[in-house]
Parts: sequence; structure tokens; C-alpha cells
Amino acid sequence: MRASTLRGLALRTLMPAFPGTRPPAWALRLVQEGLGGFALFGYNIADAGQIAALTTALRSARADVIVATDEEGGDVTRLCYAQGSPYPGNAALGVVDDVELTRGIYRAIGSELAEVGITLDMAPAVDVNTADDNPTIGTRSFGANAARVSAHAAAAVVGLQSAGVAACAKHFPGHGATEMDSHHDLPLVDASMELLWVRELPPFAAAIAAGVRSIMTAHIRVPVLTGDLPATFSSETMNRLLRKEMGFTGAVVSDALEMQGASGAIGIPEAAVRALVAGNDLLCFGGELAKFPNAEAVIEATATAIVDAVREGRLTAERLDEAAVRNATLSGIAGLGSANGVDPNLGLVAARRALRIEGTLPPALERSVVIQLEPTATVAVGEVPWGLAPYVAGVETLRMADAHDGGVDRATAEAIAARATDRPVVVVSRDTHRHPWARALVELLSTQHPAVVLVEMGWPAAWRPSGALAYVATYGAARANARAAAEVLLVA
Repeated sequence: MRASTLRGLALRTLMPAFPGTRPPAWALRLVQEGLGGFALFGYNIADAGQIAALTTALRSARADVIVATDEEGGDVTRLCYAQGSPYPGNAALGVVDDVELTRGIYRAIGSELAEVGITLDMAPAVDVNTADDNPTIGTRSFGANAARVSAHAAAAVVGLQSAGVAACAKHFPGHGATEMDSHHDLPLVDASMELLWVRELPPFAAAIAAGVRSIMTAHIRVPVLTGDLPATFSSETMNRLLRKEMGFTGAVVSDALEMQGASGAIGIPEAAVRALVAGNDLLCFGGELAKFPNAEAVIEATATAIVDAVREGRLTAERLDEAAVRNATLSGIAGLGSANGVDPNLGLVAARRALRIEGTLPPALERSVVIQLEPTATVAVGEVPWGLAPYVAGVETLRMADAHDGGVDRATAEAIAARATDRPVVVVSRDTHRHPWARALVELLSTQHPAVVLVEMGWPAAWRPSGALAYVATYGAARANARAAAEVLLVA
């Protein structure tokens, strides 16, 4: 086989990222040479017109290029990275538990993606979030019950794909029981196969039954299944379990290869080879790659490593061809959907239905002092705006960030209580239970002030702040969730 043909096949398996709001010349050249596609991130997106122009430019280089993004709604949004999503995420949809609503939300998301030329949405996340301290899934999950997650996983897949956008169920075989972030570590799920079949795998089976066109692997270790390898590099996981036992015939997409759980010890080119050998078809480079000063060189080195692996006998050309054929199904039909028919209030209606209030709300909340606690955002979410401030003009708002990670003393709480005087104190936070400083501040405030309300915009774990009058769970920090909470709490 000619080297140029091998290189073309190798490129067909790659889906990297590029910086900026227009494709650079090297990106267009790689598409012309056969690159599978590109994933778009928040820094690639300004507005709908710009995205449409960007995808048109990529498609002018080759009509069947894959254009992908992670548009989960909720906390993980790319289309609305600058302002937050108008749709609540999976946790909110799961607590409402209306599969028709979930299908409608995902059809709306799919229509907006299709209208701007995006063909693959790396969503929905169908992990069953059984670990309250999970740092990377949380509100991205439909819940902790496998049956409920399965029902909504199927509805999300049908909704997206009815709009002409390929769905991608993730993160196989299930990232929900982990307490580490695979962007930084190799998380462990120490479960038996019997437990996996009961807890982790049913949502993927439901997505497959619904016709999902792609499934994303997880950089997690499941010893009973993967041994010492991450699932992404495990042929047992990809070929025996996913292909043979579960009957999946679509494209397998790797999670981002620059993540430490995949390439930390071996580098991206070698990670790509191992992923292909194990049975992945489309190799995703995440949003961090475009920040590398040598992103183009990393892509070229990866393509070269794949070609060399074929020459060395580690990988077959037939495996590359198989992957390329599967990947071609994800190029989609640009513009099949239309956002014109989308109900602009659908996301807000869903967020209102998801809101849960425990305890008793104090009077005169519109006079509150709002304290927003801001733990460091995860890589998957990024720096998307969140919180109640945009919807409560005139309400005094203070912000406290991770500078307090060493602890919060009683004097800080006393100072806030003194500032509030007779006004209620509304604390807005995400995943409060996971951050000792945030948890301590809420509890100290509740001993110093008689009217404290916690608005939890992350995963609502079992922990509740003793002494607080009320606990409000939004099940996500999307713009829709914030507006729904502000309507109830702070708008006179």
C-alpha cells in the first residue's frame, strides 16, 4: 500500500481542534488530505453566523468532514460558552423525569447544531452518577438510578438524531462511580461484571437500542474488564463487550487523548496507536490541544505514528479502513435541522420544573445579600458564566473563590453576617459538599445569621448545612437554572 494512502487512512481517524474563530490554513489543508474532522470548543465560537461560516469553510475543503462539539446543555455548553446554556442539563431533566421533555430538549439542541452545520454532538452523557464526590460527571448525569438514566439516554439520542445530528453516548463503560477526573488522573471503578451489568451498562444498552450512531470511551480503569489499562486501550472492552456482547455497530469515539488518563505516561501519538489497536475508530483531541504552541505538529506526529504502526505490524491497514468507513457515517447532512421551530421558553420551563426547595424560605428575599462561592471549574465545563447575579439587578452580590481553599475562619462569616444585618443571606454555590472551604462557610454563616439559604447549583449530595433555613437545588448551573431560581427567590 502506498504511503500516501496509508497517511490518508490514518488522518481519517483523527478529530483534533484548532484555535480561533476561523480555521487556520493548516486545518483546511489537513481536511483536504483526509482528516476525519474537527471538534469545536468555546474559544471557536462567537455567534451563530460565525459558526455557520466556520463550518462552511471546513466543508468547502471536503464535503464529508465531521464537525463536532460537546453540546450537552446544562453546565457543558459550547454554543453558549460566553453566556451559559438556555437549556438545563441532564441532572435537571432526570429529576423532572419526563422523557418527552428530555426528547424535546435534545431535539432543540440538535436543531440548533444542525442549523450551523455541526454534524456530531458528543452527547448525551449517560453515566450513572452513583458517587456524590464525582468531580467530572455530577450534573452531567441524568441521575443515580440506572433505569431512569437508561430511559432518558434513549430519549436524548432520539431527540438529537431526529434533528439530523449524530449522538454520542458517553463515557463507556461508565464514569459515574469515580471520584477522580480523568483529565488529571486514571480513575478506578472497582466493580464486578455483575454490578457493571446492573449499574453502568444499561444506559449504553438503551442508547444502542435507540440507534445511537457513536459511543465515546472513558479513560478509566475497570480491573475486572480492563486490567491495568484504561478502557480506551482495552480490546476486551471495545471488541468483546461493546461490539460482540452489546451489539454496537456504530463508530467508537475516544475521549480526548491529551487527557492524563490516556496519554500522561506515553504521549499522544502512542495513545492514538493503542486506541486504534483496541478498537476505537475516531480519535478525539480535546480543547486543550489547540492551546499547545505546536498543535499542528502533534497532529502530524500522530498521523506518522499510526502509519509507522502499520508498517511495524502493530496495526493493520484493514483496521484503519474499517474505522474510516464507520467515521464517514458521522459527517451528517448539514442544515437538516432548523432552530426556527424551537420553543424559546422550553429550557426555562424545564428548569422551573426541576427546582426543588427544602425547608422554609425567609420573607423579603428580594432584599438579600447574595454570596456566590466559586470553586475552580472543571476542564469539561470551562469558564462558562453562572450564578444568579444577571437576574437580580440591584441585589448586593459578593464573590468568593478558591483563594479560601485553605479554610474559612469564623471572622469571615461574622463579617458577612454583620454586613447583611437584618437582610437574608443567599449563598450560591456548586458542588458545595466537595469543597471544605465552601461547606465550612455555609455552616459558619448559619450559626451567625438567622436567615441563610443555600442555592446548590451543582450535584445535590446527601450533605445539608445545619442551621440553614432552606436548601434550594437547581440541578445545574445553566442560564436556565439560574433564571428559574432567581424568579423564585430574589425577584420581588
